[in-house]
Amino acid sequence: MPLRAVLWDLDDTLFDYTGSDRAGVLRHLRTEGILDAYGGEEVALERWRRAMETEFARFLAGEVGFLDHRRGRARTFLGTPLSDTEADAWFGRYIAHYEASWALFPDSAPALAALAPLVRQAVLSNAATANQERKLAALGIRTHFEAVFCADELGYAKPAEEAFKGACKALGLTPDEVLHIGDKLDIDALGARDAGLTAVWLDRAGTGEEPPAGVRRIAGLAELPELLHGVIGFGAPSTIR
Repeated sequence: MPLRAVLWDLDDTLFDYTGSDRAGVLRHLRTEGILDAYGGEEVALERWRRAMETEFARFLAGEVGFLDHRRGRARTFLGTPLSDTEADAWFGRYIAHYEASWALFPDSAPALAALAPLVRQAVLSNAATANQERKLAALGIRTHFEAVFCADELGYAKPAEEAFKGACKALGLTPDEVLHIGDKLDIDALGARDAGLTAVWLDRAGTGEEPPAGVRRIAGLAELPELLHGVIGFGAPSTIR
């Protein structure tokens, strides 16, 4: 079947979540006057990362809602039994710094523009729909996507095949007509492959790791049009600057 659509992961694929989060939390902790109390930059960042991973996993498992996962992140990081109101206020102050740091990767907008005349595009994310919709609008790229599919509305999170197949079904396409690209080998690439989609792993870290069978690896989005043309045989090659 010909390729008809590209499903994009968002965070750390198009949007520099890690860089934005790092800048935002460091500004937040400095403003709060507690950076040194939590071990300085690298120790505090590692504590923040662990808190995020723990609480976000609970959200993906359906144990808590998106707002409660944020409250959990504040409580877990601080090690303090905050009330909901206190947790919301503390996390809200972090969000202000984080959102002020939002940025796309330099190759994201050119890649989306290059693919726009060639293929349908949509987002498949494990985050909450309202959050990702607002992020896409703020970053100025929402108009590239005909749909935004997120775990909270799909009822499944990547790498579950139901998440990928649910997005394909909503687009009116079969999995073999859809390519998924994301930065996580296990959650994005292997999940997409196992669900029957064309799987592309965006290895921004430049590990150079040989991908498993059925997964194509690129180091940057500038490689995507050539891959679509040369490897998959879709469309005409174009250059991303």
